[in-house]
Amino acid sequence: MTQKQPLRIYLAGPEVFLPDPIEAGRRKCALALRYGFIGLYPLDAALTLDGLPKAEQARRISAANEDLMRQADVLIANLTPFRGVSMDSGTAFEVGFMRALGRPVLGYTNVMPDYATRAAAFRQRGFSTDDGDRPDLQVEDFDAAENLMITCAIEASGASVVRQTVAPGLEIEHLGGFELCLQQLQRQMLGTAATPLHRL
Repeated sequence: MTQKQPLRIYLAGPEVFLPDPIEAGRRKCALALRYGFIGLYPLDAALTLDGLPKAEQARRISAANEDLMRQADVLIANLTPFRGVSMDSGTAFEVGFMRALGRPVLGYTNVMPDYATRAAAFRQRGFSTDDGDRPDLQVEDFDAAENLMITCAIEASGASVVRQTVAPGLEIEHLGGFELCLQQLQRQMLGTAATPLHRL
């Protein structure tokens, strides 16, 4: 992949919910820049939401994030489980959105157990009345870090899901996996990866 301008990466993940999400985005953008890329962080849009109804605030945030993804060449997603067995649902949407645009996606998770193992552990804690899961429903088991639609999207982009274990309490903000994704992307741009990164 030849780029005259630096590659623009949409930085998807639950970091937007951290106590200081702006600093989290700044750190990711700075690391991306060290590899020659431009990071596009979901909170980059300086939206004025004061006084607006919640539904309108949500609409404007969603529209701004979709616009930012359209400006991106590629997406790197933090797939670390968030508020349940799976990745953040907004991040999952963003992965699908970029795939629908025909753009490559990469991803990392800061926990090692695969999806089926996490689902089994979740079920052992008992079933919640506000969750549609039941003992007779199947659990997807492909030895994958996430739902097959996510992992297959990443593999089809010529990358592999980075999986690692980090210190407890740092699962959301640890950047080791993100940096490994940047390295994958750099190798693919240089043509040294087994499968070149490509638009779909």
